[in-house]
Amino acid sequence: MAASDFIVNVNEASFEYDVVAYSQNTPVVVDFWAEWCRPCKVLEPVLEHLVHEANGAFRLARVNVDESPNLAIRYSVRSIPTVKAFSSGEVVGEFTGAQPEPRVREFINKITPPSPLTLALEKAASTLVSQNWGEAESQYRSLLSQNPDNPGALLGLALSLLPQGKGFEAQNILQAFPASREFARAELLLPLAEAQTAYRKGILPVEEDLDAAYANSIHLSTKGNLPAALDGLLDIMRQSKNYHNGAARRLILSILELFNQEDEQVRQYRSELASILF
Repeated sequence: MAASDFIVNVNEASFEYDVVAYSQNTPVVVDFWAEWCRPCKVLEPVLEHLVHEANGAFRLARVNVDESPNLAIRYSVRSIPTVKAFSSGEVVGEFTGAQPEPRVREFINKITPPSPLTLALEKAASTLVSQNWGEAESQYRSLLSQNPDNPGALLGLALSLLPQGKGFEAQNILQAFPASREFARAELLLPLAEAQTAYRKGILPVEEDLDAAYANSIHLSTKGNLPAALDGLLDIMRQSKNYHNGAARRLILSILELFNQEDEQVRQYRSELASILF
């Protein structure tokens, strides 16, 4: 791993300045490694990716234990890779072994202050949870004006658009959604966006007696009346479990994504859906 603005190779002579003193202002994650260590080479790109992603929120310092054995002894490094986090000159966290990226990310998040972007995303998410759809839309649009490819902001915007009946714009966002941790949720939202678009264009199916009820549920979703939309779709499924090859089921799963996932209603609706299906 090459040194960069956020990554430094340190030894016994530079450790005090590059790690201990530096951590008084910015957290430092120290990677104790060696050339012969295969797990070290697995962990290396994970740490490199996260430090560049953090863009200065922390520094990564690398210690070759073969070249600086006294540092390994001083900090009780018994196996490698060992990673220790320093803040205000003290060790505040550590782990050993080549951990997967989600666990390393969780470790980093605990020792770094939230970025302005993270705080803004949390604020917008809180507005979304309160179902203040218009205000949430404004907040996410503001975030995207500065961070146009941010998956969290793109997903949040889609979530705020759908209860307002803006399915066509949401569909465009979701169909071009970037690979990310949010991608799976984007895929779940897409059926609702497509259904709202079809409703606006007047091209919903008109083949069965239940089609009018299906169209009404979509209409209710465009007005933000999500419980009524769900009740209508569940009633359709009670009469036709596999209505239009699972269209009602997919729509229910989409609409549930618009709720706070800790909401008791979500658990109740999922339980009712399961009772119909099984």
